[in-house]
Amino acid sequence: MKRFIVGLGEALWDVLPEGKKIGGAPANFAYHAAQYGLDTLAISALGNDAFGDEIAQKFAEKNLNVMMTRVPFPTGTVQVELDAQGVPTYDIKEDVAWDNIPFTPEMEEVARNCRAVCWGSLAQRNDVSRKTIAKFLKATPKDCMKIFDINLRQNFYTEGLLLESFKQCNILKINDEELVTIGRLFGYPGLDMTNKCWLILGKYNLDALILTCGVNGSYVFTHGAMSYLETPKVNIADTVGAGDSFTGSFCAAYLSGLPISEAHRLAVETSAYVCTQNGAMPTIPQHFVERINV
Repeated sequence: MKRFIVGLGEALWDVLPEGKKIGGAPANFAYHAAQYGLDTLAISALGNDAFGDEIAQKFAEKNLNVMMTRVPFPTGTVQVELDAQGVPTYDIKEDVAWDNIPFTPEMEEVARNCRAVCWGSLAQRNDVSRKTIAKFLKATPKDCMKIFDINLRQNFYTEGLLLESFKQCNILKINDEELVTIGRLFGYPGLDMTNKCWLILGKYNLDALILTCGVNGSYVFTHGAMSYLETPKVNIADTVGAGDSFTGSFCAAYLSGLPISEAHRLAVETSAYVCTQNGAMPTIPQHFVERINV
């Protein structure tokens, strides 16, 4: 059995004014980690409908390994609308396929041999998928790299849900806006951004905490050390999937044994490159790939 790197959670369509695009962090994460030579798998659920068929076809065209059970719920969609200033609002449809990911024997087998897994809070908004994620994490081996990429959306999270994932992960990825929310939820008043990160790192005994701050750079905190890098200035085509490419490339570099500072730099540069391309799944230049040996 291969030791897969797994993206676990939502698979959906973002329905925008100009058309629909495949969304969902798990597939983006798995796709980018795969470009660095890792055996990856995106796990979710799709409906028995045309939207589900289209997603499956798109992933096949990208040569992405998937385990996507067909379930009697509609394939997930997010209605994206823009106001007069172009600011988007999101209506994430509920009780859809990815809310109802079943825990199958095949999935358990993957979990028992899992090398790394990345999941978020959004896919845990429904009891069925939340229990599946919990069972998957429980079945992973002790040396599994477990990345919780928070992804707070609307009101689809609770303090208890977040706390459980904090306890399960060994790497936490969070952005500056989410850090403010976490500070408010868990009662870290008066602490500046970096002190909040140090506190969370120690409190949950994490191996690393990744903090991304958009144009203001990013940090990786580890015990006794911090890496900070500025965000490269590039001509942005769109930012879709940039954060997931950061996580996927960091995971690949970390597992290959690169020092944290080098893994961080590769993640930043990969993410910046993805911003210069249209869509969430562009092909990464070969000179990036050659920087690690998995």
